[in-house]
Amino acid sequence: MTRSSLRATIAIAVTAVLVGFVALDLNQTSRTHGLPLSDASIIREQASAKHLDPALIAAVIYAESKFEPRPSPAGAQGLMQVLPATAYFLAHLSGGYQFTASDLATPRINLAYGSYYLRYLLDHYSGNEMLAVAAYNGGLANVDSWLSQARAEGHPFEASAIPFAETREYVRRVLSAQRDYRATYPRELGIQ
Repeated sequence: MTRSSLRATIAIAVTAVLVGFVALDLNQTSRTHGLPLSDASIIREQASAKHLDPALIAAVIYAESKFEPRPSPAGAQGLMQVLPATAYFLAHLSGGYQFTASDLATPRINLAYGSYYLRYLLDHYSGNEMLAVAAYNGGLANVDSWLSQARAEGHPFEASAIPFAETREYVRRVLSAQRDYRATYPRELGIQ
């Protein structure tokens, strides 16, 4: 082996090791923080289009699928675990008539529908993220009922009063993950 080919081989080996360390470091960051992130450009795009906090979208995805989309036992699909019935409702609401349930497997479409629904819920609850997130998981009719009951009893509705343990935990997990995503991925999510 000539001296120049030896140098080239060493340079390639060093480059491969450095690339491996960078990849390992990026993967380790995700594991260390327990916060996976993919499709950040789509999240940023949908957040901008729907006037949402991109960290909230990421947190809902984390709580719903941990960025590993697969159908739920209830039939919800994709990153944001959108039910086909909800997607058909949203398609009708937004004037879209070309929707088919299989579209929910496509991240861009799934995030468009999930973030549209999140925006719808936030508008319904005058921007109250806790109520919107509770409705995303527990259903709009349930949250409206809980909120109405709390008002009738003369007190504000708090997350601790959510009667469904799963929804109570979901709200806690999403709002906590939202803070963590803002702190961990501000550049990736376009948070200033």
